[in-house]
Amino acid sequence: MKRSIPINKGNYSLDTSMRDNFFNKNRAHGVETEYARNRREWEDFPRLFHVADYPLLVDLELSSICNLKCPFCYTLSEGFKEQVDATLMDFELFSKVIDEIGDKVFAIRLSLRGEPTIHPRFIDAIHYAKSKGIKEVSTLTNASMLTPEFFTEAMEAGIDWITVSFDGLNDEYERNRYPLKFDTIYGHLQQALEIREKSGRVKPVIKVQTVWPAIEKDPLAYYEAMVKVSDLVAFNPLIDFANPKPFEQIEFEENFVCPQLYQRMVIAADGRVLLCANDEQSEHVIGNSRHQTIHEIWHGQELAVVRKQHLQRGGFRSVEICRKCFLPRKTRDDLFSCGDRPLIVQNYR
Repeated sequence: MKRSIPINKGNYSLDTSMRDNFFNKNRAHGVETEYARNRREWEDFPRLFHVADYPLLVDLELSSICNLKCPFCYTLSEGFKEQVDATLMDFELFSKVIDEIGDKVFAIRLSLRGEPTIHPRFIDAIHYAKSKGIKEVSTLTNASMLTPEFFTEAMEAGIDWITVSFDGLNDEYERNRYPLKFDTIYGHLQQALEIREKSGRVKPVIKVQTVWPAIEKDPLAYYEAMVKVSDLVAFNPLIDFANPKPFEQIEFEENFVCPQLYQRMVIAADGRVLLCANDEQSEHVIGNSRHQTIHEIWHGQELAVVRKQHLQRGGFRSVEICRKCFLPRKTRDDLFSCGDRPLIVQNYR
């Protein structure tokens, strides 16, 4: 039976193949052998349904609190406010997790739903993870805190990869990323690249990403602006959290199996371990990192049951948050262009 196991679905490059390759080369700098193995395993393990001793990536939500009020964000919904603790992760808990996984897990991501850089020990978290053997430390940020001083501290602490959510240009950006100002955040990125260049380093690599509707009218203008302040430019199809489709109207892939079940573990700021990175409202908790080990949860009954359900034909439909997830949904290919480059946007049906 042929399976649908989409790897890295929902995030697409707007960039040239040359810059794509250069970004990945610099991302691997200093850990080339380990990086190459990790990338192979990232694709192979889901397709082989292989459960490794530890996940390949652990997401650690340093903050479930955000300092913005973006109109399209699910964190503004009443459901999110009712179900998710608005909190910062205890550094003691962070250290406990890192102490266990430091020499066993290739990568950690210091973000999930809130803005991680508002955590007062964000820099300490980077330094601690690198000191314990984590090969790749990354984060997703709105760059509101990414002043030259902050960026320099993060770079010196050893952060490897920063992704910046930068939705649109000028007025469009300011509507989408309220109350940030376009010129301020664009300036943060300009200064970051200048600081990195003067230091003679290639890390942290900087990726800029946007939701597609914010640039749909003129993707070339967006690309030409962002190529000057980043190593890679990417986009995501919009997931309309405010107006979700009724379940019966959604078209799903045949025989879908979620790759995340074999790739990553997600730890919320309150210590609860979520089924996956797309559990926006902490609906499906599979453990608690405060009193369980990562190894115990990764091999535990709760996750094993979901893996088994996914291996059945249409089995993902029996898991509530999987039924609502964008990963099993079919997409349509919408044709656009970025200058003289054709562009296929895989929007959700």
